[in-house]
Amino acid sequence: MSIVYLVLLSFLIGSIPTGFWLGKILKGIDIRKYGSGNVGATNVFRVLGKQWGVVVLLIDIFKGIFAVVFLPILIGKSQATDEVLRIALGISAIAGHNWSIFLGFKGGKGVATSLGVLIGLAVALGQLRLVLLFSIVIWLSIFLITGFVSLASIICALFLPVLVIILTKSKVLIIFSLLVAFFGLLRHKSNISRLLEKKENRVKFPWLVR
Repeated sequence: MSIVYLVLLSFLIGSIPTGFWLGKILKGIDIRKYGSGNVGATNVFRVLGKQWGVVVLLIDIFKGIFAVVFLPILIGKSQATDEVLRIALGISAIAGHNWSIFLGFKGGKGVATSLGVLIGLAVALGQLRLVLLFSIVIWLSIFLITGFVSLASIICALFLPVLVIILTKSKVLIIFSLLVAFFGLLRHKSNISRLLEKKENRVKFPWLVR
């Protein structure tokens, strides 16, 4: 039962709607009614400013790290071999962010928290360090080439299972990567539609053709 409670606690931590609460505290607004309508760091960046976008990004990443690195210690599971438990906590944290209990089971895209979980698992398990490195390189490359945060996240989600299959031999990690990819694509359905319709917002880097 202690493991069940831990998974539920991870979901609760993931559910913390950082961007939504900051919008309420700083400007008394519901950030879901501004910009893209998302509660994640990208929309906070647009609506509340760069510094608060960075704050939300870091907190949402830390939610994932905390879930897989620190929560197992509460029940004495601090060894790097507790793979299944850490993965379950990571998936729960991502699900909490995507379907926050504080927002009527609605939430963000889960990219930052997924990154945090990946960082945490790379630290705790070691096997995912190259996967983490290549994922960051892929995300940054697509973002800098296109200016689309969403496209970078979608392509990164698609490549995650491929990287895990190539670079690890863990069936559990492969299942984890497939779930994360599925969550990522599911939460980006509206972005995919806007990309296809050429209506998606993008960062206008000087080197991009207008």
